[in-house]
Amino acid sequence: MTKTLGLAVVLGIIGAGAAFAQTVATTPQVNPPAVIATSPDAKGTVPPVAGANSFTEGEARSRLEGSGYINVTGLRKDDNSVWHGRAMKGGNSVNVALDYQGTIVAN
Repeated sequence: MTKTLGLAVVLGIIGAGAAFAQTVATTPQVNPPAVIATSPDAKGTVPPVAGANSFTEGEARSRLEGSGYINVTGLRKDDNSVWHGRAMKGGNSVNVALDYQGTIVAN
């Protein structure tokens, strides 16, 4: 009986370890949240910052909408690769800009 009890304890420990290993979940990778800027950054650069913007129009729209803007219209990329358009937030219609760093500027 002692062998049976010992075997049961060992199998129980192994089974508990296997069950634990199966319950470990991973967090999916997500894009960092957009920064909504209204003042110069640490380098003294006032956003939106000119630079090689890799956002497509759809990605720019999604980024703005993900930051709470709705009815995003008139998106266009200027000569500095900054996206500009109009949007609504908090019941107000505002001009919005999105730079290559993902920084949103609204006024």
